[in-house]
Amino acid sequence: MNNTATTTPVATVITPEELLKHWQGHRGLTRRVIEAFPEEALFKHSIGGMRPFAEMVMELLAIAEPGLDEIATGTKREYDHSMKDTTKAALLERWDATTASLNELFPKLKKGQFHDRIKSFGLFEGTVIGNLFYFIDNEIHHRGQGYVYLRSLGIEPPPFWEH
Repeated sequence: MNNTATTTPVATVITPEELLKHWQGHRGLTRRVIEAFPEEALFKHSIGGMRPFAEMVMELLAIAEPGLDEIATGTKREYDHSMKDTTKAALLERWDATTASLNELFPKLKKGQFHDRIKSFGLFEGTVIGNLFYFIDNEIHHRGQGYVYLRSLGIEPPPFWEH
């Protein structure tokens, strides 16, 4: 018998709720890294031509909530990298608002949707889960750069395993 029906893979290792908790753990740690920076260094300190950490954080903000909103609601979003917070307090306020938005948007994802093919921001093709992993991996990558910056400033970063 030839079975031509296809099935959508179902998460068996981690639930969507556990994935959100994992992501929010990383977001909490990244917030503590932002807090560890002196105000001026957050916006001006750079090594080897890399962007200041505040610019990296603004990139993360431009991706996380708009990207998840696009996935969860189907509303097309453009990647907007024009945000320019100028104080640490404003950056942390935006970070916290995004964190709350992620908690509201994530439950709108349908369990069978994670392997659907999408094109985030009209630019990045892949699966829903692949895009979500990219959002998380990109945050971890930039947080690592923030750790290097903090150490170069003589500041001990928060323990990476506390997320």
